[in-house]
Amino acid sequence: MTNNNISVLLVDDHEVVRAGFRILLSAQPFIGDIMDVNRGELVGQEYERLQPDVVVMDLSMPGIGGLETIRRLHKQDPKAVVLVYSIHDEAIYVERALQAGARGYVSKNSAAEVLAEAVKAVAEGKQYVEEKLLPEIDDVRHMDIEHYREVVDLLSPREFDVFCRLAKGMTAHEAANDLHLGYKTVANYNTQIKSKLKVNTAAELANIAVVLGLIKP
Repeated sequence: MTNNNISVLLVDDHEVVRAGFRILLSAQPFIGDIMDVNRGELVGQEYERLQPDVVVMDLSMPGIGGLETIRRLHKQDPKAVVLVYSIHDEAIYVERALQAGARGYVSKNSAAEVLAEAVKAVAEGKQYVEEKLLPEIDDVRHMDIEHYREVVDLLSPREFDVFCRLAKGMTAHEAANDLHLGYKTVANYNTQIKSKLKVNTAAELANIAVVLGLIKP
């Protein structure tokens, strides 16, 4: 932070989101430079070059995706301050983002002042998770919920991306297109995920995702 102004690097593949973000934050007196990139693959290099105080990260991006980007950036610089700004408001996304190294999490459906408040908080070394996103462990619909939670927590970032898409009803071909991966690669991930969870069908994956609060029934 220079002269109490927080420099920000925004990572989002949608130009409209980046433009709106600039307008929103530039009105804040404590915000300094606002830079942006449109893919996770560019973050490491740009972070090294720009040295932002806060990286605001979307999760749903083509290529390596937000979770893997956070993990790589945290490995590159454990002190990197990442705030997730995502359309996903399910508790499991919050948990995995924080596990990957994020310092905070805000929903894109939140009010503008919430994002500004979150940027300021994480820049000051605090953790910030929007109150409505705090996980509530009250789902007892399945006797193996804790087992499934443990297995899903151990999935790699890319396995988790594939799992989410298959659980939401995408075919392997659709998931491959969405993630910019080869069909065979996604098919291999599909096999690995089902083996780890000891299930055989997409319906079972969907049921696990519902139980964990990843998707709504």
